[in-house]
Amino acid sequence: MAEPLTPEVLYAGKYVELVRSGRWEYARRAHGHRAVGIIAMAAADKLILVQQYRIPLGADTIELPAGLVGDQDAREEIETAARRELLEETGYEAQKIDYLFDGPSSAGLTDEQVDLVLATGLRQVHAGGGVEAERITVHTVRLDELGLFLQTHRGRGVQIDFKVRLAEYFLRFRHQK
Repeated sequence: MAEPLTPEVLYAGKYVELVRSGRWEYARRAHGHRAVGIIAMAAADKLILVQQYRIPLGADTIELPAGLVGDQDAREEIETAARRELLEETGYEAQKIDYLFDGPSSAGLTDEQVDLVLATGLRQVHAGGGVEAERITVHTVRLDELGLFLQTHRGRGVQIDFKVRLAEYFLRFRHQK
């Protein structure tokens, strides 16, 4: 294993930094490097997804509800961030949040780590849609209709975040046990 090098900041923006470590260049968040992705089940067979325009892709994207951990309070816990993001983006509160696993979001590009949680016992308290400049559309999709839903949106030019497919496989495997 190679010894870590001291990173050199090539560019520092308000939210993102471009860093070089040896010959490797990568991006990192200026405030924390953790995100939480939420597999939100409205009922035994309904998955809550969000759709929003993503500037780097130049397209709408179907995603799991998600957000940054500790971007406003460095001491924020993963479960707290999951509850906050779920409510902001979808309008749902979760009775239970179960931690599943974590891992790098794109190991060759960023140091960001994503913690994946399962939210159950959902109760809708408002319409969702995000905060401030966010324009989020909330979708409630039955698992047995998810493939067609994603295929239809993909055909319209909407990008599908791979974590949605990961959630689909996780939920199908979980129900088979």
